[in-house]
Amino acid sequence: MREDVDWILGNCQVWAIVGLSDNPSRAAHGVARFLQQRGKKIVPVHPSAETVHGEQGYASLADIPFEVDVVDVFRRSEDAGQFADEAVAIGAKAVWFQLGVVDDAAYARAKDAGLRMVMDVCPAIEWRSR
Repeated sequence: MREDVDWILGNCQVWAIVGLSDNPSRAAHGVARFLQQRGKKIVPVHPSAETVHGEQGYASLADIPFEVDVVDVFRRSEDAGQFADEAVAIGAKAVWFQLGVVDDAAYARAKDAGLRMVMDVCPAIEWRSR
């Protein structure tokens, strides 16, 4: 998994962040800001399609009108698999399941489809440990 973590952090510029809203008390809000401060383009994905950190939000991954490199999922484990499948459908290069998000079947599906995949880790923590 370390190889996938390093590859995603080094090669993925456009991060669709599933579950990102304009609520500063949520972990996704801080992680999105962290990624943005490191030069990554963030794309909020939330049913309310809110603008977050100055970036236009979209209600779903399918609504994003440009290519996405990585789909970063801040949702419960039982809901996460659908976003891995949607990442495959939109042609993303990678899927990142945040801390506490684990779905072994979704992991296998994403890897089988040729995507880089990590789960139960945080990019802000991993960035600092590089």
